[in-house]
Amino acid sequence: MGFFKTMGAVFLAQLLLVGLFIFGLFIVGIAASGGGDEAAVADDSYLIIDIYGEVLAYDPPETFISSVFGTQVETVHRILSNLEKVTVDDRIKGVVVKVSGVNTLGGASIEEIRHALGKVRESGKATYAFSDNLNRGAIYLASACDTIVLSPAGNVSFTGMGLVREYYRGTLDKLGVSSNIHKIERYKSAAEMTERKDMSPEAEEMARWMLDDFWEMQLGAISEDRGIPVEKLVEDMDHVLFTPQEAVEAGFVDMAMYWSDFYSHLKYGEDDLETVSQKEYAKVERSEVGLKGKHRIAVVHAHGMIGGRKSRVDPYVGMLMGHETVTKALRDAADNDKIDAIVFRIDSNGGESLASDIIAHEVGMIAQKKPVIVSMMDVAASGGYTIAYKGTKVVADEMTITGSIGSIYGKFNTVGMWNKIGVTFDWVTKGPNALFWAGITDFTDEQRKRFVEHHYDGYNAWIEDIAQHRDMEVDELKKIAGGRVWTGRQAKENGLIDEIGGLDRAIELAKEEAAIPADEEVSVLHYPKKKGFYAMLTSGQGPFGIANWMAYQLIHHELNETARILSDGGLRMYTGGEVR
Repeated sequence: MGFFKTMGAVFLAQLLLVGLFIFGLFIVGIAASGGGDEAAVADDSYLIIDIYGEVLAYDPPETFISSVFGTQVETVHRILSNLEKVTVDDRIKGVVVKVSGVNTLGGASIEEIRHALGKVRESGKATYAFSDNLNRGAIYLASACDTIVLSPAGNVSFTGMGLVREYYRGTLDKLGVSSNIHKIERYKSAAEMTERKDMSPEAEEMARWMLDDFWEMQLGAISEDRGIPVEKLVEDMDHVLFTPQEAVEAGFVDMAMYWSDFYSHLKYGEDDLETVSQKEYAKVERSEVGLKGKHRIAVVHAHGMIGGRKSRVDPYVGMLMGHETVTKALRDAADNDKIDAIVFRIDSNGGESLASDIIAHEVGMIAQKKPVIVSMMDVAASGGYTIAYKGTKVVADEMTITGSIGSIYGKFNTVGMWNKIGVTFDWVTKGPNALFWAGITDFTDEQRKRFVEHHYDGYNAWIEDIAQHRDMEVDELKKIAGGRVWTGRQAKENGLIDEIGGLDRAIELAKEEAAIPADEEVSVLHYPKKKGFYAMLTSGQGPFGIANWMAYQLIHHELNETARILSDGGLRMYTGGEVR
């Protein structure tokens, strides 16, 4: 029932917003052109970073829409960029990170933010974390700060690690849908969602080695930052839920106070506390605080599921990476003679093999003319690894999920489902295999044989190409491929990547490959460029881009927030009916 409600909400949002688009066009144009671009940053200010709800890797294609309509989401890019500027900005006294849950942040993103906070501390600036909802991930992030403050009404949950996967074979059986899916390599567990009702032994084995590595890295970092032995952290998982006072006693936080009291605490006797928001501070250019140089590095961002031509927001799937959008951004950077090297920043769990191959080809071509350093974020696996391995060098965070060198290909036969509601099919054909890809027939034995042969032809060519670019023997690569996924730390050990690090390390390597002195500051340009109002209107999406973005926000933010309220902590709500 919830699915149909969501579908209905999406349709209604799209319908209403398309209608409102024409009516509000003039007003939106005025809003877009109004307002100043200069940031107001007072001396001795604290930068307030509020990490709440969804945090994207980079600005979505509909960035302009989100800012005009007041639905702008936070991005890892903006957080890291602002923290970099803080380290050299004498106007900023310190940073306060408001942390709430962070369930939408991947391990690598958290690690990069932690590293950036560490640099802020090294610069002599104060760092605080304030939270009303601490879980293990939030504690991991907050531990990078000097001081952690928890609201006296806050929730603290400290549990072990678990990996839960959904399986749809039972649902497909009930619907009468048969699968004609073929997977290459036994560890390619994504195919199991429609083929099995539980984990295969290989999928369970892989999940365990991933959890083991994440466990060691995350608990080790919390232990070091908070001075709590790992053995004690494991004991605390038995307690699970902590009151604020218990959290102080356990060492997870330093003090418990409400935000208003903490605000007063930061004043240190001053009449008022100067603060600057993420959005406002983002207006400060790197060059304004001295982060510039005669040499330029381009950072090309590519995030989301890979598929189609244009990057866009899908209300259901989320961010989609189109090959034309990404290759254009890469070419724009490559063709700019003033840019010395490119950092290709990837956050993707894969997708369409055709689009992946087109992007990978562009990366390989450009890398022959100009250094292309790949910087992997939370995930760069399967198609995400495809678009990465042809780079000059590949960098990943310790907690990046990468690899998954395997393949899934095929179709579903839905005729049984349609028959259940009275829909039948009939057909005429001309020529062999006319219904080869039809979703109302299974493959014949001969068709499946040809299909599997073709699948292996493509896969074997892929394996050979990876081995060549990674300077490995094919048999050696197959031992670490097979559909297996790895953490960044494991990928460094087995040769799938070259270096451990985040964006800053990738930029260092870009300078090195471009023969720029290590101690020389560079200017950084980001691609794709943000679209203005007119460009958004003429991009081919127009009002539907607005509708899709608003629908996406409804599903991924508003409905998720409602679910969080209903599930987090103790819900205090009167449900006894009308009072008379």
